[in-house]
Parts: sequence; C-alpha cells; structure tokens
Amino acid sequence: MVIAYWIVAGLLAVMYLYSGGVKLVRSAEQLRPMMAWVDTMPLAAVRVIGLLEILGAVGLILPPLAGVLTWLTVAAAVGLVLVQIGGITLHLRRGEVRVLGLNVVLLVLAAIEVWLATVWL
Repeated sequence: MVIAYWIVAGLLAVMYLYSGGVKLVRSAEQLRPMMAWVDTMPLAAVRVIGLLEILGAVGLILPPLAGVLTWLTVAAAVGLVLVQIGGITLHLRRGEVRVLGLNVVLLVLAAIEVWLATVWL
C-alpha cells in the first residue's frame, strides 16, 4: 500500500505541479493554445485553479513525508477529485468530449489516492 501510495502521489504531484505552475505564470494568450477554455473565465479564476492544483500536489507529498497533519493528504486528494470534476464539467459544457481522457485518468488516480491515503495514513 505504501509503494502504491507514493507511485500515485508522485504521478499526480508531477502532473499538478506542472499544470498549476503553468496556470499561475503564463498569460491568457500563452495558455490559449493549450487550454481554449481560458477565454470563458476570468484570468483570476484560472490562477486560483492553478494555485489549488499546486496546493493539492504539495498536500499529497509533504504531510506523509513529514509525518504530521496527515489528514491534509486526504483533503488534498479530495480537492484534486473536485478539481477534475470541475474540469470534466467545463469540457462537457463546451462540447469537448475528445479531451476528457486525461481528466478522467486524473480523476480516477485522485480517487485512488483518497482511498490509499485513508487506508495507509
């Protein structure tokens, strides 16, 4: 269980640190080719999503690594599940069914992480 936790946490952390970092530092013009949906919401909302993704990634790694406040790990994983539900909802509303694959994979991995964190921690 411990090995499975760290494998999934590592995959999610890498993905969300990159994705969240991009949303935090790039302009709307730079994000548009990768994320056409940035035009449908204020840039501040995109930045908040990026911050939530980074906080979720950090929450998966630091608490169990330090052995303190491990309940934050479950909260971070649940938060990442909610981020993906929001992303899937956004893509469905925009009729972008073809791009849902990554969202679904990340949703499943985050849900698995909730379970692993609950069982292991």
